[in-house]
Amino acid sequence: MNINLKQLRALVRILEKRNVSDFEFEDEHVRIRLTRGGVVPQGAAPHLAPAAFQIHSAPVAPPAAAPAPAAAPAAPAAPAAASDEGISYVTSPFVGTFYRSPSPDAPPFVDVGSAIRVGQALCIIEAMKLMNEIEADSPGTIVEILVDNGKPVEFGQRLFKVRSS
Repeated sequence: MNINLKQLRALVRILEKRNVSDFEFEDEHVRIRLTRGGVVPQGAAPHLAPAAFQIHSAPVAPPAAAPAPAAAPAAPAAPAAASDEGISYVTSPFVGTFYRSPSPDAPPFVDVGSAIRVGQALCIIEAMKLMNEIEADSPGTIVEILVDNGKPVEFGQRLFKVRSS
């Protein structure tokens, strides 16, 4: 099965109308999974919703056996939580390529130590030839940039470590 972009867009529109958050199709040639990720803030433009879908299309292979989970250490997690107080992460809403600036010769949107405000562009994620600006949803200061420029990112992958202000 070959699915073209027009068919994929139509499928996404149908899933949005019916408020479906997870859809998966598989046959002997292809596997497609659409997952609606993240919470769209109230007042967000309706045209942003399609970008909240994660799209995987890959040849079907038999599932691999999952490795047994390792035993968790018995050490308490409280000291780590105390050091991360006021820390949040900006995550990728979909699969794509991470860019720190709007063009190769432009300065990055933010650097470590940059103060950020709600709605400020932090980076661009290119997905399916579309450039999507990722904006801050809360004010704070960039503590760490967790992805290198031009590298691929996954849905939910942490992009920035932010200290809330």
